[in-house]
Amino acid sequence: MPHTSLNLPLLKTLSEAPGVPGREERIRQILEREAAGLFDDVRTDAMGNLLATKRSSSPDAKRVTIACHMDEIGFYVRHIDDRGFLRLQAVGGFDTKNLCSRRVLVQASSGGDLVGLLNPSGRPIHIAKEEDKKKIPEIGDFFVDLCLSADDVKQKVRIGDPVTLIQQFDQIGHCVTGKCMDNRVAGFVAIEAVRKATNIKYEVVFAATVQEEVGCRGAGPAAFATNPHIAIAIDTTLCVDLPGVPDDERVTKQGDGVALTIADSMSISDRGLIDAFEAVARARKIPCQLSILPRGGTDAAPMQRSGSGIRAMTLSVPTRYIHTTSECIQLNDLQAAIDLLAAWLET
Repeated sequence: MPHTSLNLPLLKTLSEAPGVPGREERIRQILEREAAGLFDDVRTDAMGNLLATKRSSSPDAKRVTIACHMDEIGFYVRHIDDRGFLRLQAVGGFDTKNLCSRRVLVQASSGGDLVGLLNPSGRPIHIAKEEDKKKIPEIGDFFVDLCLSADDVKQKVRIGDPVTLIQQFDQIGHCVTGKCMDNRVAGFVAIEAVRKATNIKYEVVFAATVQEEVGCRGAGPAAFATNPHIAIAIDTTLCVDLPGVPDDERVTKQGDGVALTIADSMSISDRGLIDAFEAVARARKIPCQLSILPRGGTDAAPMQRSGSGIRAMTLSVPTRYIHTTSECIQLNDLQAAIDLLAAWLET
């Protein structure tokens, strides 16, 4: 049965808050508030990474940096036409089939948030031509209708204002679902694991990183600044144990526990770290699974290559429907991620 002790109100707050690459300040404020009192030193670097350090009483303790990117895929306003419709620049990888008829949040430069309607240009189904029905829209086809006059829109919105999808976070059955579980779940796991661990053997740096969805840009500077002995990226990973996908392509299976990612297209995890985490999982009877992600990467890659090189790995939370607004994680897998990270920090 799913665990009932999880701090789901915190995960809901993280999931529903907006934070496109380069504009993660609202997420940073939430995590900074959670880190207060839990870590000894909390600061923000020039790029916007939140770096929270929990010092060790042992002078020989190794330093571990835990990178959890804050940003979500989203958009920037790139054009406002004469009728007040907004055109968008994507920041992050979208499957456009998931974007039709969505509500969006525009963080207006004039102050306050505006709710808009996201749709592709073209005819509705009632008057569509046959060729219209077959077309899959591209990002450039989409526009936002703020339901305001053009003058009002141009007074409130400017080029570069961030736009994010709106979605309520919910618990459904034994799972939680919402937007940007990728990767708000990582900061949640790291914070809750540090809270749970009773005798941490490391100096821990919690690095809530920026701009991962556009090339893992924040993690490299975070690793350079913190100079850890060990670097761990926490992220989601594909869980496509679903109709229409062969078993050998599912990457992970929901309910089999937290995933230890052996490799993705950007990095190969340190085998000693993978083995150590797996040994802790077996000893503590925490469900975990091994996985390989054929495409995509995490903050482990730039951290691994920082300075003279760092031992690095990715701890992954299996997630269905990644890069949609219905990303879905089983509660037991989420609890396993917290439990395993906390247990490893104690060894």
